[in-house]
Amino acid sequence: MKRPVGLRALRTFHTIVKLGSVTAAAREMGLAQPTASRLLSQLETDMGFELFHRDRGRLIPSPDGLLLFEEVDRALDSVDRVYDLVRDISEYRVGQLKLVAPPSFTEGVLPDIAAVFVRRFPNVHLTIDSHSLEAAKALIATRAVDAGFLRLPLDRPDLRAERVMVSETACILRQDHPLAAQPVIDARALKGVPLILLGLGRSSRAQVDAAFAEAGVRPEVRVETHTVGSACGLASRGVGVAIVNEVLAQSYVRDGAVLRRFSPSIVHEYAFVTSSMTKPTRLAAEFLALTLEHFSGARACSASASLTPLR
Repeated sequence: MKRPVGLRALRTFHTIVKLGSVTAAAREMGLAQPTASRLLSQLETDMGFELFHRDRGRLIPSPDGLLLFEEVDRALDSVDRVYDLVRDISEYRVGQLKLVAPPSFTEGVLPDIAAVFVRRFPNVHLTIDSHSLEAAKALIATRAVDAGFLRLPLDRPDLRAERVMVSETACILRQDHPLAAQPVIDARALKGVPLILLGLGRSSRAQVDAAFAEAGVRPEVRVETHTVGSACGLASRGVGVAIVNEVLAQSYVRDGAVLRRFSPSIVHEYAFVTSSMTKPTRLAAEFLALTLEHFSGARACSASASLTPLR
């Protein structure tokens, strides 16, 4: 061979054999007939042997040409499958997105966003998992997952954070509770009141404990749990007053429970986090866009929402 064979020339040869003439092949491929003839002639020159016998204007595949056609047919079929896959990936007809998030985020916020995502990209496989904070950071940094939702601050240079939610802290309690009449419940008002708090070891729990300490109140912890949903469920059954993330709690305010702002202010910030070592995947970027859209819509629909989406 004098030089590498081009894909266009091989397609021209393949189509000529299938349709029996240069004219038909040119029409099928959207080429001018002289262009198709030139591609075939150059292909034979490059290969060093005839692909067709010429008989009074007719092209009859040579034995060498027929042998080549069989292999070209298989090769072009593989190339077409690659093109189909490229198109499917480009149009989100295939793919996978792996996310990690805290249980309370997974249960309270993500279902609404994920439902929109899977409707928009029905053939994309979505995985949402929960791990400890440090494990989630490691999974994102090493790209074992595509992205995650984590509470700020992160304090890691190998992670990229796009802040998506800012929330105050709220109390969840029965609507017939004596404190339910107060729009804001101060830490001092909770002296001697049974409380439901999220487990020790969280930065948010440390902030709650510090708020009671500053108010000179020893919190009466009735139950410690690890998800906002369970805390709100216990509060709605009159077990005590739950102190939780306000935005995450909004999905669970039902069954006779009400939400009241907690004072002093304790702010929760969450970010959509990806590895800083590489550009986020296209599917991760799509999920981030839907997340920002979701939180923007939630803020517009509720004047009392303490949510601040940032772009």
